[in-house]
Amino acid sequence: MTLIGGLPAHVLLVHAIVVLVPLVALGVVLSALWPVARVRLVWPTLVLAVVLLVLTPVTTDAGEWLEQQLGESPRIETHADLGETMPWVVIALFVAALLVAAVHVLIARERIPVARVRIVTVIVAVVAVIIAVGAVVQVYRVGESGSRAVWEAGSYTHLTLPTT
Repeated sequence: MTLIGGLPAHVLLVHAIVVLVPLVALGVVLSALWPVARVRLVWPTLVLAVVLLVLTPVTTDAGEWLEQQLGESPRIETHADLGETMPWVVIALFVAALLVAAVHVLIARERIPVARVRIVTVIVAVVAVIIAVGAVVQVYRVGESGSRAVWEAGSYTHLTLPTT
């Protein structure tokens, strides 16, 4: 999939990534830090993390196609290099969501000794916060470099896309 309604798929799909990464990161952090929120948010957060796992490679593939159409540019190359990190970032965010969900289930089933619940939740919360903050920072860096590539360099002004 390279075009959607005549527009490059990447420029449309990237908006979902820009919204979902911070949303999943917020869900992971709230679920890790706040037990009341965990009950309501852990499963929707995990589902959205899976959506990200599927959508991110599709978006990066569409971006690679678009990069080929645009040709050589240092700004586009910077954006592409940063964008190649996003599947790994999203995998880490998914692992954080999965870890929070696993701890939630283990606590609910009383599989973690009461004396260790606090230490386990603190460790998971620290890991979740670090991954979530890193994911949000990286999606910002990728998006910012992409917007600079488009608007400062005028990359799309010379783009002639195929009609199919």
